[in-house]
Amino acid sequence: MATPALMQNYGNRTLTLVRGEGNYVWDDAGRRYLDAISGIAVCGLGHCHPAVTEALQDQANTLLHVSNLYNIPAQEQLADKLVGLSGMDNVFFSNSGAEANEAAIKLARKLGNERGYACPKIIVTEGAFHGRTLATLTATGNAKVQQGFAPLPEGFLRVPFNDVAAIEQKLAEHDEIVAILVEPVQGEGGIRVPDADYLPRLRALCDQQDWLLMLDEIQTANGRSGKLFAYQHCDGLLPDVVTTAKGLGNGVPIGACLARGKAAELFTAGSHGSTFGGNPLACRAGLAVLNTLESEWLIERAEKLGTQLVDQLKSELAGCPHVSEVRGLGLLIGIELDRPCAELVDLARTQGLLINVTAGNVVRLLPPLTLSDAERNQIATTVAALVRDFAQQAA
Repeated sequence: MATPALMQNYGNRTLTLVRGEGNYVWDDAGRRYLDAISGIAVCGLGHCHPAVTEALQDQANTLLHVSNLYNIPAQEQLADKLVGLSGMDNVFFSNSGAEANEAAIKLARKLGNERGYACPKIIVTEGAFHGRTLATLTATGNAKVQQGFAPLPEGFLRVPFNDVAAIEQKLAEHDEIVAILVEPVQGEGGIRVPDADYLPRLRALCDQQDWLLMLDEIQTANGRSGKLFAYQHCDGLLPDVVTTAKGLGNGVPIGACLARGKAAELFTAGSHGSTFGGNPLACRAGLAVLNTLESEWLIERAEKLGTQLVDQLKSELAGCPHVSEVRGLGLLIGIELDRPCAELVDLARTQGLLINVTAGNVVRLLPPLTLSDAERNQIATTVAALVRDFAQQAA
C-alpha cells in the first residue's frame, strides 16, 4: 500500500499494519508480529489496552476539544497526578515530545533573557535526539538529520555524552550558559546508559552555576526504565525541567513539560501556548495510562523484565563475534555490533518479531511493559539467534 499523495520523508515502507491487540500487531496479509518496539516506546501498555480504549470511547462521546481558553477537568487531573508522581511543581501540555522539548528550550531562553544575556546558551550532547523542529533539531546531536535545514538557531554548545569534564571546559570557555539538556539514557543514540554518578554530578554543577538541569525523558519515562521517570533511579535527585511524551498517551499524541522552582515561574499569561495541547481526549488517555501503570504494577514489572532480558541476551550472545555490548535500563535495551546491521530488522520480521536498529549498528528493543515471561523469552531467543547468524556470516 503506497500513494504518491504522501511526502516521501519516511522512504520506502514495506510493511502495512492494520490491527493490534495486546503485545501483537497484524499486517494486511493477516500475519501476526510480536511488537518489540512498541511504536518507538509509545505503546507501553500494548495495543488497544481496555483501560485506554474505554477512556477514549467515553471521552469521544462526551467532549473532544474546547481549546485552552477554558478550564479542562481532565487536564487539571492529569497535571495534578504528574506533579504528585514526579516531585515537580507544574506542567505545560503539548502534542508531542518535540513540542515538550521546545517548551523546555523556551524556558531556558526566557531565563537567560531575564538575566540580560544577549545569547543564552544551552549545553547539549553528542548522539542526542530531541526532536525535529528547528530548535530541537539543532539540540539533536546528529548532523544527518540537520542536513539541509540551515541556518540553524544559535545558542547550543555540544559536548560528549557522559562527560562532565567536557561541560566544565565549556564553562571555562563560554559566558551566558543557562541550562543543560540531556537524556538520562540516549535512545536514538543507541541505548547509551551513562555512569551512575552522571546525573548527580550534573545536578551539582547546575546548582553551583545556577543553571537549569533539563532532562529529556521522551523515551525513558512512563515506567519504561523501571521507574516512572528515569531520574528517579538517582535517590533524591530532581531536575528543574523534565519532558515526557511517547508512552504517556499509549498512542494518543500528548507531550508534557514539567518544571520546578524558578523554572516553574518563567511562563506567564500569553508567553506560550498550544491549541490542542492538553485537550480532553489526550488527557483522558494520559490518566488511563498512569492509573494502569500503578494498578497493574507495570513499572516494577518493567524493571524485572528488563533485567531478565538483558541477562538472557548476554548469556546467549556471550563470545559471539562482532557483538560489542548488550546494555539497557529496564525495557530500554540495546545490542551493539561492531558493524552496520540494519538487515536484522527484515530478518526479524520473517520470524514474526518487530525490532529496530538505531545509530546504524545497535539493535534497539523497546517492548511493551505488559510482556509475559514467554514473550520475553521469545524476544531473547529470536534476537540472539538472528544476531549469531548475522555475526557468523560476517566473520
